[in-house]
Amino acid sequence: MLGTIADWVGGLFVVAGAVLALAAGVGVLRFPDVLDRMHAATKPQTLGVLLLLAGLALRLRSPADIGMVALVALFQLATAPVAAQMIGRAAYRSGRVDRSLLDADELAGR
Repeated sequence: MLGTIADWVGGLFVVAGAVLALAAGVGVLRFPDVLDRMHAATKPQTLGVLLLLAGLALRLRSPADIGMVALVALFQLATAPVAAQMIGRAAYRSGRVDRSLLDADELAGR
C-alpha cells in the first residue's frame, strides 16, 4: 500500500517537473530580452529538475540511487544560480540589457 502511494506521488512529481521544464523552454523561446530569458531558464527549470529527481527517488527507493539523485540535485542547485549570474553579467557588459527596464543599476559606475 505504501509503495503504491509513493509510486503515485512520484509519478505526479515527474509530470509536474516535466511541465515546469516545458514552461521554462517555452519561456526561453518566447521572452523578449536576455534578463527575462535568463529568469525562465533558471527558476522553473531548476524546480522542474528537482521535482523530476524527487519523483525518481520515490520510484527507485534504493539507498544508492537516492544518494546519486541527491548529488545531482545538489549540483543543480549549485550551478544554476551561478550560470544565471554569469549570463546576466555577460549580457550587461556586452550592452544587450535595456537599462531603462532596470529598477536599480548597481553596476552603472563600473
